[in-house]
Amino acid sequence: MRLSLLHDAVPAGAPPDLADNLAQAQQMAAALARLGHEASLCAWQDSPAASLARLAAQRPQAVFNLVETPLGRASRIHAAPIFLERAGLAFAGAGGRAMLITSHKLLAKRALATAGLPTPAWRTMGGRGQGPERGPWLIKAVWEHGSVGIDENSLAPAHDPARLSAALAAKAAQVGGPCFAEAYVEGREFNLALLAGPNGPELLPPAEILFEGYSPGQLRVVGYRAKWEAGSFEYQHTPRRQEFPAADQALLGELGGLARRCWGLFGLRGWARVDFRVDRAGRPFILEVNANPCLAADAGFMAAAQRAGLDQAAVAGRILADALASAPGGRT
Repeated sequence: MRLSLLHDAVPAGAPPDLADNLAQAQQMAAALARLGHEASLCAWQDSPAASLARLAAQRPQAVFNLVETPLGRASRIHAAPIFLERAGLAFAGAGGRAMLITSHKLLAKRALATAGLPTPAWRTMGGRGQGPERGPWLIKAVWEHGSVGIDENSLAPAHDPARLSAALAAKAAQVGGPCFAEAYVEGREFNLALLAGPNGPELLPPAEILFEGYSPGQLRVVGYRAKWEAGSFEYQHTPRRQEFPAADQALLGELGGLARRCWGLFGLRGWARVDFRVDRAGRPFILEVNANPCLAADAGFMAAAQRAGLDQAAVAGRILADALASAPGGRT
C-alpha cells in the first residue's frame, strides 16, 4: 500500500522536542516498509493548501498524521486532521475535533470534569476555574506539549491570587501563549498507553515514572529537562518502572478503566496515552490525554508496546488497520 507520513517541518538545529517528531516519522516509515508498504515522508509546512498539494503528489492510499507543531505552533495541531478529513483521506490518528479538545488542556479538563472523571483543580488567567485550593499551583501552557515551559519555577502558592496572577503572566511571556494553573498533586505519576485493535482499544502494560534521589523540597514533575535534556539531573533520575507488586494491582485496574473511558469520551483512534497523578491517599487524577504520543523507539508508548510483545512494525500495522477501518466506507 502507498502511504504518506505527515510530520512537522523540522529545521536544522531544532530543539529536541521538535527534532523528535522527524525521528519518529523516519522510524515509522521504516517500520511500515518492513510490512511491505511504500512509505514516504511529507512535511506539513507553509499553508495547508500547499501541504495538501505535496501530499496529493504522493498519491497516498492512507496517511499517518504525526504532526504536532505545524509552523512551530502547538496551537495549530488540529489543523492537519481537519484538512485531511475535508479532503476525504483515510488517515491514522485522532480526528480534528478530538485533537483540538485533547490538545487544548483547558478544554480537555472541562470535558473530563463534565464527564465526572477526576482531574486536578484549575484556575485560568482570568481567575476562573474549578475545584478547591488545597496546595500549590503548577503553571502550565494551555497548548504546548512535551512539558515545554515546566521547570522548578512553575509552582505558585495557593491562597495568594496576586502571586498566582503574576506567575501566570510570567509563564505566558516565557512560552509565548496562554497559561493556566493546575493544582499540584503530590504523589506518584503513571502513564497508560492504548492501541487500537480488532476488538477496540487495547490497554498496554502501565508505566510509573520514578523520582529517584530528589531532595525533600524538589519539585517532582516530568518537566522539560526530564524529557529532553539527557545530561540533566531530572533526565537521569526519572526512570520508567513497568513491573508492579500485587499491592498495586487494584490501583492499576482503576487507572486502566479511567484510560478506557478517556478513549471513548474524546473519540480517540489509533493510539493514545493518558497521564495520571495519584495522591498520597491513593486517589487518581487525570493530568493529560495525549491523542498522538510519540512513536519513536525510545518513547514511553513504544516501551509499553514492547512490554506487550509488539515492535514498531506491529504497532504501525495495528494503527494502519484502524485508520482503514475508520475511513469513509470502512468499518466504524
